[in-house]
Parts: sequence; C-alpha cells; structure tokens
Amino acid sequence: MIEIERAEGVYLYDTDGKRYLDLIAGIGVSNVGHRHPRVLAAIREQLDKHLHLMVYGEYVQGPQVLLAQALAQTLPAPLESVYFTNSGTEAAEGAMKLAKRYTGRAEIIACHGCYHGSTQGALSLSDAEIFKQAYRPLLPGVRHIHYGSYRDLAEISSQTAAVFIETVQGEAGVRVACREYFRALRQRCDETGTLLVLDEIQAGFGRTGTFWAFEQFGIVPDVLLCAKGMGGGMPIGAFIASREIMSVLTHNPILGHLTTFGGHPVSCAAALATLQIIQDENLLAGVAAKAQLFRDLLAGHPSVRQIRNQGLMMAVEFESFEVLKLVIDRAIERGVITDWFLHCDNSMRIAPPLTITEEEIREACEIILFSV
Repeated sequence: MIEIERAEGVYLYDTDGKRYLDLIAGIGVSNVGHRHPRVLAAIREQLDKHLHLMVYGEYVQGPQVLLAQALAQTLPAPLESVYFTNSGTEAAEGAMKLAKRYTGRAEIIACHGCYHGSTQGALSLSDAEIFKQAYRPLLPGVRHIHYGSYRDLAEISSQTAAVFIETVQGEAGVRVACREYFRALRQRCDETGTLLVLDEIQAGFGRTGTFWAFEQFGIVPDVLLCAKGMGGGMPIGAFIASREIMSVLTHNPILGHLTTFGGHPVSCAAALATLQIIQDENLLAGVAAKAQLFRDLLAGHPSVRQIRNQGLMMAVEFESFEVLKLVIDRAIERGVITDWFLHCDNSMRIAPPLTITEEEIREACEIILFSV
C-alpha cells in the first residue's frame, strides 16, 4: 500500500519522497495533470469569494453560470442546458429521471459491458451480476443490448424512454463501435422517440483527442453525461440537454431534481479553469501522436496480445489477469502506476494526463516492458 503525500503534473510522491509516473490520472480525472497552477489559482480565487450558498436557484452564482456557458460553447445545438451534479453517477441518475419524465415511458436500455456508476439506479443499468447480486431488487424495466450490434437496435421501441450508451466503453476495456453504428443508433432513437443518452464521463474533456468523443462519430445526443476529467481534480459532474428536454424538471413537481452540493462554486471554478487549459494549451492536438507513441513502444512485445484505444483512453491486453497483475505490481515498484478494468481484468488501463510528454511516455513504456 502506497501513501501519497503530494502530486504534481504527471507524478505522485509517497511519504518517502519516491516518485511515481501516474498513467491512470485518478481513472481519467486529472486530464490537465495534478494540481495544475491555473486550477489551483481558480480555486484560491473562489475561496476568497464564497463557498456553498443555496441550491434552489434563489441566487445567481457566477461560477455555475460561467461554466455552463463555456460548456455550451463546446457543444452543438441544441445542447445548451446544464444540470450540475457531484459525480458521474449522479449525472446518470439525473438523466434517468429526465428521460422518464420527458418521454412518459419507463423502459431504459443499456449495453452489455457498460458502466454508468454504482448507486442503485446507475447500477441497475449494468449487466455485471457480480456487482449487482448483493443489492437486489434494483430498478425494473432495464434491458440490455450488445454494444455495436446493428441487429440489437430493433430492441429499441416506442416503449423505450432512453438508450444509455458510452461513446467509448471504458470498464469493458476501451471498446469502440464504428461511426456507422452510432448513426444507425441515432436514427433508431429518432424513429421511436427515444432519448439517446451518451455517457462521456470517462471519454469527455479531451481524453479521446476531441473535446467530446461523439464529435468523431457524426451524431449529437439528446443528453450528454460528463464528470471525471471535468474538474481538474475536484468533484463535479453534469448532465446536459436541450432547454426543451431539461424544462420538464421545472414543474410537476417544481423541483424535479435536487442536489445540495452539485455545482459547488469551487468545483465549478476549477472545472472552468480545466476547460480553458485544454483549449488554451491546445492539449487536444497532441493526443493522437502521444497515443501512437504508446502503441509503437508497447505493441511489439510478445506478451501484449492487443492494444485498443481512442486517443489516450487505452487498453493493453495480456493473456490473463494473473499475468497482468504481476506486470502492474512490478511497474509500481519501479515507479509507474497503472491499473486494470472492472469488466476486463486482463487489460492494462492507460489514461495519463494529456500533458504527458514524449520523454515521459518512453520512460513509462520502458518500465512496463521491463516489468513483463
């Protein structure tokens, strides 16, 4: 067990001063690196103004307004209404309620191998029985289709409130459906009046090389989920939709969805700084080349069976969990932190800060290969 005393950029430091190169960024959280100076400055500035105020809209809170405006500017129409939460799981929960309220339907479809969170509603979307069995009964009316399967699109019907799908499946080990599949999915949802909810909790905020991963697939969701890389290390999430869809939460009841700390001003200030850093430092431009360098350096080893990636959201597959666990443990001893996936435990997770340099990538890959 490692006790981390401090973090800076792509490195973690334990209480003995040993340095670890962080290849997972807190599971895709620290996209701009740990303790980016501009994120820290934004946090300090907000600390001197106010912390928590009120949650029911009595006060206009600048950090929330500025962040919502900045998010909307990264998105195509009509995605312009933002509801802030504390986490990705809460974003999924809010989107489930929104879909049922807007459509008047009860059925929700998710994908085999998905992960949308661990609260009761979000967990109900999962098909991983090992994580669900101790908590039944969960929500009724949830069905599953195979990610990327054209045939399964017929399961979406006029009874379906929403399809929840990860643009890039994360915990399944970085699985990516093709552009044509997503276009067919969008068409089927339009035909049946079903909301398409894209989960970019892991894939958003530049992780895949575009600010939002769905930009690469030629579609626009009805509802978008984000969190993780959004806050620069602070807890925050959101579900985003059109004004028309989101407006159903404003009446019958008047407070259709509530959160005490969602959109906390300090988290919003940190998230706005994170968004601006990604844009101002042009971090998206380097993602493809950095991902390719990882692939070039790791793909030739005989123990590496496959590398899957969408930008710097990567999975390096080994023969088994037992083989992978030894590699992970040896790499940690030598100063490189990696991990595996919940639903794909023979694949190594690589999701470093987008600020990682070519030199740091080479150092990390050398240690990983030496650990095999």
